[in-house]
Amino acid sequence: MVEDRRAAMEAVLRKQRSAHHQMRPEPMNLRRDRIERAITLLKKHGDDLCKVMAADFGNRSPLQSMITDIAGTANFGKYCLKNMDKWARAEKRHVQFPLGLLGAKAEVRYEPKGVVGILSPWNFPVNLSFGPLMQVFAAGNRAMIKPSEFTEKTSLLTKELIEEYFTPDECAVFTGGPEVAAAFSELAFDHLVFTGSTATGRKVMEAASKNLVPVTLELGGKSPVFMGESADFAKAGERVALGKMMNAGQICLAPDYLYVPESKVDEAIHGVWEGTAAMYPSLLDNEDYASIVTDRHFDRLQAIVADARDKGAEVIEVNPANEDFSNTNARKMPLTILKNVSEDMKAMQEEIFGPVLPVKTYADIDEAIDYVNQHDRPLGLYYFGQDSSEGEKVLSKTISGGVTVNDVLFHVSMDDLPFGGVGPSGMGSYHGVEGFREFSHARSIYTQPKIDVAKLGGFKPPYGAATEKAVKTMMK
Repeated sequence: MVEDRRAAMEAVLRKQRSAHHQMRPEPMNLRRDRIERAITLLKKHGDDLCKVMAADFGNRSPLQSMITDIAGTANFGKYCLKNMDKWARAEKRHVQFPLGLLGAKAEVRYEPKGVVGILSPWNFPVNLSFGPLMQVFAAGNRAMIKPSEFTEKTSLLTKELIEEYFTPDECAVFTGGPEVAAAFSELAFDHLVFTGSTATGRKVMEAASKNLVPVTLELGGKSPVFMGESADFAKAGERVALGKMMNAGQICLAPDYLYVPESKVDEAIHGVWEGTAAMYPSLLDNEDYASIVTDRHFDRLQAIVADARDKGAEVIEVNPANEDFSNTNARKMPLTILKNVSEDMKAMQEEIFGPVLPVKTYADIDEAIDYVNQHDRPLGLYYFGQDSSEGEKVLSKTISGGVTVNDVLFHVSMDDLPFGGVGPSGMGSYHGVEGFREFSHARSIYTQPKIDVAKLGGFKPPYGAATEKAVKTMMK
């Protein structure tokens, strides 16, 4: 069965590559047309996509899905349409003196790579399929998408809609389980984009390496929140709560743990509690609050909390309506704050990806900086405070994929900023001009003037005075 799917995928890859070679260079009006079709697909079928996302999760607000997966992605497509002509323009480059005077020219052309594979995850299944697709199209490529099996209904509808709006040699979707994903990641693409866990990212990169396929890995990690002494803890708490509770914390950039001053720990926790209660006065029947995607993910989160409790953490459930979560199969989980955490707890050893929030304390901000630097580089990093010198110290002394100051998550929603990780949180990026270049080949082109430059520069044997002069000039 898997071999049949592999053969089908390889056949589509050959078809797309052949069409790309025949059409090359992909004209800008065709690239624009593909992006416009993708935007139209999202606009016309956004409600249907939101319904199947809600069905896949068990509960997920259609309005949340509309803003995070549909409207935001369509808007990103419009951003690409506005900027792609500028991105695609060849860049003139400098040539060494006196070659420019003699008529030599140098430029870089950003050319399509060919066929790009997109392995997308379940947490934002439309955004993380169609977002990269917009820039894949802008750069003049064709695409093959393997969406997650955890959001099966969304994946099937995505496949139907792509088949309605695109020919198979432009864009194709392949559904299936881990075996299909493994076969997909071994295909000889011209580029491969993967969004998911660091552990799976390693496997994808290993599979892609068999064909020397370049990869963009959007992974995750434990994104820290630094709260400075000068932070407004009520406002900061509300903003952390928003980022942690959206999609029930199932976001690669969700704040993973708080780092707060020792003297302010209760104030910081109270701020998060109040912020959560204001946005989610109840949870079980609240359509705004998402379910955990599967029983397996839910059980893993429960185990993280149990492990922390067993090892001495104080467990604080933010349950404003005092609801009973024990007799429901809705897979809803209240925000669970863990105080007095230690390094031997699972909560501090793995990405949480759910509504569990450990809180650490520091006596001095340098202690927090050192802790973050001793661990894997995170995808996101957040600083709250009005002390600009302290904020700059945190930024200059740490490394992360991206940063939001005095809020969380928002750097990823800035279309013109590159989004990506560093080290175990990923490599490469999309959004901004950087995304266009990620899916392009930067091709260097040098044009030689009529004069015999090799002889003039001492490169042509027999070597002699001209060579010695060239060496001395370069060594000055």
